[in-house]
Amino acid sequence: IDVNECTSENPCTQTCVNTYGSFLCRCEPGYELEADGVNCSDMDECSFSEFLCQHECVNGPGSYYCICPSGYNLLDDSRSCQDINECEIRNFTCTSQQTCFNIPGEYKCLDPVRCEEPYLQINENRCMCPAENPGCRDQPFTILYRVMEMVSGRSVPSDIFQMQATTRYPGAYYIFQIKSGNEGREFYMR
Repeated sequence: IDVNECTSENPCTQTCVNTYGSFLCRCEPGYELEADGVNCSDMDECSFSEFLCQHECVNGPGSYYCICPSGYNLLDDSRSCQDINECEIRNFTCTSQQTCFNIPGEYKCLDPVRCEEPYLQINENRCMCPAENPGCRDQPFTILYRVMEMVSGRSVPSDIFQMQATTRYPGAYYIFQIKSGNEGREFYMR
């Protein structure tokens, strides 16, 4: 008569399966059977692949979970992270004069445009140098300020934006140049 070791002595640390004349130990998902055939130890799922989680994998007993950096939410797939748009959900500390600008993981408060002499402010992002002002002779007629989001991970080189000269003012000439912010020469014009 077969002795059921699983009920009489149960040597296994997790699941015991009786066999004819012996027994087998099995482990629950997330655990692996040790060389002694009796004990189960936790598997480190995070060590299997660096692609389990978009940001960081944390091993736990019998499983793992993913975490995202500050300023990101974990999506329903439990592995991908999505930026929190603090400006959209109104979770920011900008003054009423400043503009909230979302950036990955955080936000920035942008001060309003201020036109420097001899320019006059036309609207919230445009400055104009009046033609009748002698100080405007060698200056651009208008300066337009734009803030734009640049998505990371895009293939390069690629066009970020396009500007076009107009024929509104006969005899005018146009100079396009990157005035500042290109010390590392990441950007170029064509």
